[in-house]
Formats: sequence, C-alpha cells, structure tokens
Amino acid sequence: MGSVEVKIEVVIPEKERNKEEMSPNGKASPLIYKVNGTTRHYHLEEHPIAGNPYHNPKDVVEASVCHVKDLENGQMREVDLGCGKALLIKDNGEFHAVGHKCPHYGAPLVKGVLSKGRVRCPWHGACFNIGTGDIEDFPGLDSLPRFQVKIEKEKVYIRASKQALQTQRRTKMMAKCISLSNYNLSSTNVLIIGAGAAGLVCAETLRQEGFSDRIVMCTMDRHLPYDRPKLSKSMDSHPEQIALRSKEFFCTYDIEVLTEMQVAAVDIKSKIAVFKDGFKMEYNKLLIATGNMPKTLSCKGKEMENVFNIRTPEDANRVVKLATSKNVVIVGASFLGMEVAAYLAERAHSVSLVELEHVPFKKFFGERVGRAVMKMFENNRVKFYMQTEVSELREQEGKLKEVVLKSGKVLRADVCVVGVGAVPATAFLKQSGINIDSKGFVVVNKMMQTNIPGVFAAGDAVTFPLALRNNKKVNVPHWQMAHMHGRIAALNMLAHGTEISTVPYLWTAMFGKSIRYAGHGEGFDDVVIQGDLDELKFVAFYTKSDEVVAVASMNYDPIVSKVAEVLTAGRTIRKRDVETGDMSWLTGKGS
Repeated sequence: MGSVEVKIEVVIPEKERNKEEMSPNGKASPLIYKVNGTTRHYHLEEHPIAGNPYHNPKDVVEASVCHVKDLENGQMREVDLGCGKALLIKDNGEFHAVGHKCPHYGAPLVKGVLSKGRVRCPWHGACFNIGTGDIEDFPGLDSLPRFQVKIEKEKVYIRASKQALQTQRRTKMMAKCISLSNYNLSSTNVLIIGAGAAGLVCAETLRQEGFSDRIVMCTMDRHLPYDRPKLSKSMDSHPEQIALRSKEFFCTYDIEVLTEMQVAAVDIKSKIAVFKDGFKMEYNKLLIATGNMPKTLSCKGKEMENVFNIRTPEDANRVVKLATSKNVVIVGASFLGMEVAAYLAERAHSVSLVELEHVPFKKFFGERVGRAVMKMFENNRVKFYMQTEVSELREQEGKLKEVVLKSGKVLRADVCVVGVGAVPATAFLKQSGINIDSKGFVVVNKMMQTNIPGVFAAGDAVTFPLALRNNKKVNVPHWQMAHMHGRIAALNMLAHGTEISTVPYLWTAMFGKSIRYAGHGEGFDDVVIQGDLDELKFVAFYTKSDEVVAVASMNYDPIVSKVAEVLTAGRTIRKRDVETGDMSWLTGKGS
C-alpha cells in the first residue's frame, strides 16, 4: 500500500475553545495519510467533551418575561432575558420558548410564520419544531436551542442557558465512529461522493440517527464543505468565512473528508468506487451528490485567460480582483450571471450582460417580473445586450481584450464571466448500470434511491418525484432541496422508509434586495401580480390552468413563507383566490 504517514491532531476541549468559536472555522489541522504515494487528507481523531450547558449553574438565567394573558393562541413574541433574547410562542394554550434567530443567516423568527407546531423563517424558509427546536426543513444545519417555560401566579418565566442565548443555535446530538479497530483505509461503510449541502446533511443525519460506522465524503474541491450560493452573492468571501462546518466538527464526529479526490467510476457489483488516481474504496451504501458542472462557451477564444466559470472561492476572489475598475462582460442572465453582475456593478468600470432571451429570468419569473428586475439593474449602470450571443473572444498579448457578439457589436472586456447554465456531473456513472436519464440526471424515487439497492443520489444532479406536482419527475437545483435530499437519503440508508414531500424554496439577492420563491413554476401559463412592480414591492403568483404552482416576492415578507406553509399542508391554492387581492385564504380562513 505504500508508505502511510499519519499526523495525530489535538482538539481543544470545549471550554478552552471560546476564542476559537469566534472564527467560523477552527484551526485544527487534518490528519494526512499517504496511499500509493499520494497524500490524502483525512479527518478523524480524539473527541472534545461536549459540555452540557445545564451542568453549570452559573450558566443558567431565569426571568419573568410577560403575563399569561399577553399572548393569544398562535402568537409569537421576542422576549428579553437580560443576557439575550428568546422567542416565546403560545400555541393551543401552551407556551414554548426557543431561540429567536434562524441559525442559517440570523433572520428574526418572530417575523416568520407559525403553523402546525412549527415556525418557518421569513427569509429562506427553514422550519423549526416549536416543541423541540429541531430543524425540520432547510436551509441551514443547526437547530434552535429550547428553553424551559413555567407559569407561576399568571406570570410566564423562562429558564435558559446563557451560552445558548448567546449562540442562538444548537447542534443536534451525534454519534461517533466506534468501529475503528483493524482500520482498513480502503473500505468504508457509507461513501458520499460530493461535499455540498446534500452530502454534508446526509453525513450529519446518519450521525444524528446513531450510525456509528465509517463515513467518508470525497470532493474534487480543495476545501471542506462551504456555502456555494454565497460565491456569486458576496464574491470576496474566503473559504473559512463560508465554511459550513469547522475542521474540529469533522474530527469530533468522525466524518472523513477526502479533498481534491475525483471518482472516475463506480463498480456496483463489487461495491467499489475507483478514483481518478487509481485508489479504490469499498462501500456498503453509496450517495451520489456530485451536483453539476457549468457549461462553457463554444466560441473561438473560450480557453483564454480571464474567462471564468465561478465554481470555487478562488474563482470568485480572482474575478473581483481582475474586475475592479475594469470592464466586465457577463454571458448569461442566469441566477449566477445576474448575481455576479449586481456584485460587480459598483466595483467595475463597466458591466455588460449578454443574453439570448429578450428579458432576464423570463422562463423562471415571467416577463413582467423579469422586466422590473432588468430596470433595477439598468438603474445601477448594468448594460444589457439581449437576444444575441457571443461569437468570439479576442485577445491582445495573451489577455482577453474584446467580446464580439453575433449582432456585430464589439464590447471591451478585461474579464468575462460565463453563466450559461450547467449540466449534471454524472459522466463517471455512464457505464455503471445506475439509471441516468437523457439529460444526465440520476433518477431516484421518493426515498432518493436509484435503481441499484444501496445506491442513493441527492442534490442538483438528480430528478425525483415532486409531491407538489403530482409526483412529476423534476430537477430542482436549489440549496434548500439539496439539504432535504441529503436528509431523506440518510434516513433511508437506515431503512426508515421516509418519503420526500418538500416544497421547493429559494432566493436570490441583488443590490441588497432579495427575491424569494416557493413552489415549482415549470410550465406556468399565467402570472397574477399584486403590489407594485415599479416600486419592487410585489408578490407574483404563477398559475397553471387554475392552480397556483409557485410564488415569488420582493419586499413582501413573509408571504412566500406563508404560501410555502399552505402548499406544505397539501392545500390547493386556486387562481381565483389570488386574483382578488384578498389574502384571507392564507390564514386558513376564506375559501
């Protein structure tokens, strides 16, 4: 097997980690071992003792926060305990207290939606159980802390851990790996190919459910899992700032991550993954969560320096550096293309956007919303070249100089960013026997299982049956859905028989404004708009025949979260319900 070089690492116990907690990613160095002479990074080792906040009496605070009659049923209120706030909820005559901020991006949950024993975040749609604080829909990895509530003499008291009030998040209890005796580096129990949200949530869910065998994640990236949607929204983020979990986390819970490792083939008969460098790994259960690969341009000069797809933090950082005070051309008014254009608009000398359609986001948000967004961009100095494409990229002294359009227009360009869509990263499965459709998507059922027993798939690279649209097989390449896929896959690896029934929820952010979206609008035939498009304060309902299939909004929170809750409950929203402008149906009153 060649030389094996192992570095053992020391993980700092919880109480001495306060300084570390401040940085989003810890400083521990990964274990490294050599296989066939190649260095592999591999995360595992001693476990810090997780401190139970209630063991320390100094950490507990108790305060009276209100009178019993201050809250009606179905009401939520942020209350202050002196050293931090909690969210107090009255539901069916009972009081519950949990963290008041969404652990994903810190949204105030009091502005969210309370329905059927859970609260849904107003920004990105994550849902938390009000009794336990557990996360039930995504995005995000952590749950809410839960606090004790008692009632004495008509007053409501909350007893809480000061630490939990400060952090406002709780990582679920997780198992560790116990089968480390006679450790065989090339066999594993669960192998996860891909380290995005789907892969990470799968690994964490297995540990939360008590799975104590070996888990290995592998990624072509050089980083531990990070928040990829952020790359186009805040392009100068460093990997540490957008890491989803710290290095210590992977050590503590024995989730091994092999970075810069690409799987070249999967042999389903002998249950072996073959890596590009020849390394082989056995698995018992497999998750394919490879996401997608950006499409490249097919014109002359596409290989040139300064032409980018944005896949990694390095790509995004480099584009910002090269674009500052220079001329940028973005090809494709996709989510990525538009977010990059918005981010660079105030940094670059000029930003030009080239797109085949006549209005951005037409297929997704419809013509009228697309036009309103386009106007916002034009007001921020972004110039559009629509209904045309790139015919050639021209260089001068080896560097990009001009982008030539089919219309004959020549644009000055120091940097070009390509955002013309993506294809599933599944080419390595071609000969495997795993069922792949004509577009390259891995086909799974409601349990995220492929046609091969023990092989699951999740995230951007799959098509799955969407309950919301009569189980039509769809591809939903969004962050929230990838999280949920990963969770469902893990539960079914453990034979829980859990089916996916999640309502898609996504968002985009441009010029400090967000568009939120829920449902699945593919094939919509009409859009009903309430509010004012010119003021960018509106809600758009996407309908197919007489049913609402999706909703989008700007400056209209928490309406998208409300609609998501209605759809999640399995209720049909009719076109006539939304045409009147009367929103009483949202609360369950009305039709």
